[in-house]
Amino acid sequence: MTTPPPALLIAGHGTRDEAGAEAFRDFVRELGARHPELPVAGGFIELSPPPLGDAVTELVERGVRRFAAVPLMLVSAGHAKGDIPAALSREKERHPGISYAYGRPLGPHPALLNVLERRLDEALGATGGRTPLDRADVTVLLVGRGSTDPDANAEVYKAARLLWEGRGYAGVETAFVSLAAPDVPSGLDRCVALGARRIVVLPYFLFTGILPDRVLQQTEGWAAAHPEVEVRAADVIGPEPELLDLVMERYEEAVKGDLRMNCDSCVYRIALPGFEDKVGLPQQPHFHPDDDDHHHHGHHHGAHTHAH
Repeated sequence: MTTPPPALLIAGHGTRDEAGAEAFRDFVRELGARHPELPVAGGFIELSPPPLGDAVTELVERGVRRFAAVPLMLVSAGHAKGDIPAALSREKERHPGISYAYGRPLGPHPALLNVLERRLDEALGATGGRTPLDRADVTVLLVGRGSTDPDANAEVYKAARLLWEGRGYAGVETAFVSLAAPDVPSGLDRCVALGARRIVVLPYFLFTGILPDRVLQQTEGWAAAHPEVEVRAADVIGPEPELLDLVMERYEEAVKGDLRMNCDSCVYRIALPGFEDKVGLPQQPHFHPDDDDHHHHGHHHGAHTHAH
């Protein structure tokens, strides 16, 4: 009798935006449909149903004893480094006998860079009577989520650099929508200071949600105040085939134990200037204020140690 392959558990950020949460749930369903040989479930760390614990329970009720968890996240910040490992260890206590491998976040993978390039091409195209723009005349502003973790923010800069290399844009600058500088208006100001007259704002987000909507609002507000600059907004990555394939690639890595997570610039391991006090600290997950300005999420994360 052959041992069945480990199940796939997909872990998401969570959002108060129902369309964004439903996009995640649709993505999980699509992965399950594409891989009928594999039990697939998904849940959120905060803010949206179902919680990650319910997804684990669903797998256990289907007879699963082994699974690989893949964070559906572009960068390795607090959720991927701390919250998900803590949630998984809690589920291991709740369901004796289960075992799991933990995968790494998605970006900046070449397949995702190809999708970002496609989103830029769509924004540069001749839509709504507009003239298609030449890449050499266009500066891209890649906008990440933003984190209090410098390593996570640095990964967005890495994605921007990889997007710039070899693709012929005038430049690719970086900004963040929350918790880190520069913010979107400052990023746009920087593009202009560097000589840009045509800018495409590219959200570095997987699905729609409150923060990508805020990127668009801030872009439109800035553009209205600067009519001399042509500004276009690109779409989020979305549930593209490349994303479905990449999640399976991360699943296979986790199952085989080939993880290669980047610990070189992690503040919990390395004394980075200004962050020396974080080395070796147990990581306390924190509420992300910009997900929801009015409500704390309804469940409690205990303190736990940083895990890779």
